[in-house]
Amino acid sequence: MMKKTRFSNHFQSAALAIAMLTCTALSACSSGSASSGSTATTASTTAAQTTQATETTAAATAEIPPASETTTAGTTVSTDSPITLTVFAAASMTETLTEISELYHAEHPNTEIIFNFDSSGTLKTQIEEGAVCDIFISAAEKQMNQLDVTASEDINPNHLDFVDTDTRFNLVENKVVLAIPDGNPADITSWSDIGTDKCRMIALGNEDVPVGSYSIEILESLGILDSLTSSNKITYGSNVKEVTTQVKEAAVDCGIIYATDAYSAGLSTVDTATADMCRQVIYPAAVLKGSAYKEEAAAFLEFLKTPQAVEIFESVGFSMAE
Repeated sequence: MMKKTRFSNHFQSAALAIAMLTCTALSACSSGSASSGSTATTASTTAAQTTQATETTAAATAEIPPASETTTAGTTVSTDSPITLTVFAAASMTETLTEISELYHAEHPNTEIIFNFDSSGTLKTQIEEGAVCDIFISAAEKQMNQLDVTASEDINPNHLDFVDTDTRFNLVENKVVLAIPDGNPADITSWSDIGTDKCRMIALGNEDVPVGSYSIEILESLGILDSLTSSNKITYGSNVKEVTTQVKEAAVDCGIIYATDAYSAGLSTVDTATADMCRQVIYPAAVLKGSAYKEEAAAFLEFLKTPQAVEIFESVGFSMAE
């Protein structure tokens, strides 16, 4: 009996130990499962928050407009970034446009203006050959017309189409004058003196540039072009600035230039061409169709009509075109 009782006690102790171990294991599993569930819940919450933050950022970014937009035609219609406008302008506008552009830049600091000043004929050729240009301002209508598809076929036989005709207008008018060097050593006092022995040499612009074309008209109206040519009394400049320099340096007895160039160079003038001597000197301006910044270019042209710009033009002898 003693043995049986002792065995039963051992058996009960062993069973109790096994039960305790089982409970401990079950408790550990339960605790592990709870921990895993908590971790999964936390990860799920974090992922949801991250997704929501990403979507919010994307939505906010989508609401911010781009600094500039380009149309399918390649024209920038709005921009907050700095841009550069390239302006091809007649050499006679060098001083005035440079001064006006400084005023414009002060009001529009994101717009830089670069000028290419030369004879209108040279500028026209450069545009035709593909030079980058936003605005063209010519010293005569001829060169502008040669780039305007709406001009007659005898003026634009190749049907060149560079000018945005909706932006074209006549900007200013100039006068053609007879200028003399300081001290007037040849004592030139009027147009009529050009055909006398007083004038040994006169400076003109080449015939393919506006000032040269006007000069030829004047000399033809005076009936002295042929005699001056045969006597080798004419020297030429590729643009009005070159003619002005020859007069300024007294390399000639006189020269035919614009009133504005005479003023800027500090030269005296002795006569002015009348309407029956040469055509009206009109400066047309326009945005070109190939411009990447048509709106900004048009805005600059509009600025040229403002009182502050007009004051600068008129201060050197230009008058606003009607």
